[in-house]
Amino acid sequence: MTSPRPQRIRDPIHNLIEFGTEQFEHTMWQVIQTLPFQRLRRIRQLGFSEFVFPGATHTRFAHSIGVFHVARQLMSVIERQIRSSGHRQFLDYQAHVALAAALVHDVGHGMFSHAFEEIGGKLHLPLAHHETVSERLIRDSEITQAMRPLGSGFANDVADVFKGGHPGNLYDSVVSSQFDADRLDYMQRDRLMTGVESSRIDATWLLANLEVASVSTGADTEAAGKIETLVLGPKAFQVAEGYILSLFQLYPNVYFHKATRAAEKVFTALMLHLIPMVRNGQSKLTGLAAGHPICRFAKEPNKLAHAIALDDAVFWGAVPQMMDAMDSVIAGLSRRLWHRDLPKCIDIRMRLEHELPAEPNALPALRNVRNAQIQQRCQLIVAALEAWSAARPASASPVLIDQVRRAPYKKFQDSRSLLNQILIRQGMNDPVDMAEISPVVASAETFEVCRAYVFEGDSESKAMVENIIGTYDKGGSDVGL
Repeated sequence: MTSPRPQRIRDPIHNLIEFGTEQFEHTMWQVIQTLPFQRLRRIRQLGFSEFVFPGATHTRFAHSIGVFHVARQLMSVIERQIRSSGHRQFLDYQAHVALAAALVHDVGHGMFSHAFEEIGGKLHLPLAHHETVSERLIRDSEITQAMRPLGSGFANDVADVFKGGHPGNLYDSVVSSQFDADRLDYMQRDRLMTGVESSRIDATWLLANLEVASVSTGADTEAAGKIETLVLGPKAFQVAEGYILSLFQLYPNVYFHKATRAAEKVFTALMLHLIPMVRNGQSKLTGLAAGHPICRFAKEPNKLAHAIALDDAVFWGAVPQMMDAMDSVIAGLSRRLWHRDLPKCIDIRMRLEHELPAEPNALPALRNVRNAQIQQRCQLIVAALEAWSAARPASASPVLIDQVRRAPYKKFQDSRSLLNQILIRQGMNDPVDMAEISPVVASAETFEVCRAYVFEGDSESKAMVENIIGTYDKGGSDVGL
């Protein structure tokens, strides 16, 4: 039997990513060769972001390998500190489970990733959600067989890492927390590939100041238990602040860019119209053959094989056919995506913020009241627009709504797990949550978007959007529909 050879990958972020000859790393190399993992080459990490940033063509494949590399770096910190303590045992098996989870954490993503998940949520399609597909692929697929040399139950243990929504132990926190390998890779990779100069993080210094500490799980230290978790030393305090603020800046600058979100909304509207048509036996009107992967998924969305047959390449290959569809909505939306003819953004929230300006040096309570007022008016405007749109003919040019919110940092009361927090060691005392000692992090408000998108030339929709906003930005509640 031929001995395994070391393998190397050149990466634009981490330079050389190596896979050694020992059993675990050789097995991970074999996982990469499986068809479900290779499929990630055909799914862009940032979906439609290349419409705005031409360099943002990197894939979930490259990101996943990068996450594995960073996870090894984080795990090496854990191993070094536990072994040097002399009285604790480093759990090799648990470490291998977490590292394998880091490698395959995105294997279930569908075409255009999170945009496809929005469609799944609205049409109740479980296999449009990457967590569900990932778990099934890890438990029962070619990936399962590739992991078998590490034990018959190894793949199931890897799948269990993603249950519960938060890390279950120190090793799992490397995969899923607010300071995990996933973020440490995508924040660097997305910044580089989009060309955004802000949002730079000092990953080298963060890793150099990472420690393992035993932290009390409650305020009453006598009654509380202890939990081991990753913490940052005091010298990394400012860099950790920068890490959180960099993530916050990536959302308005990249992830929630108005043109990117416009393309996602056009894609979503297209699929929300097409899938029900196929289900109703109207495949011929879509321009697609009955056996096309998109049609097969629409007819039998609970078949795993149909879900993983979809990727970005399959969709873009289908667009020229859909442009010739007999259904005018499918033909029109497909043509707009193909030609990057995107709808224009009307920023509802920005209008309301202008009408309700923030008071200089306002107390937090007053800022919260203002934010609540803006949020309430956003909801009223969106409800009015949706009611108006629902009454229009299906063939009418749609008004697309974009509502999303993202907190730059979850405080302990929200995440409910110390393993999920970014903790800073200060002297001999217990490490504390970043939000408790950093005014910058504590005051960082949730980033919120509320937008309407109207296609060029649709004067009726534009006028109605403006009319509804004009009524509610003055505090009104009655709009003639």
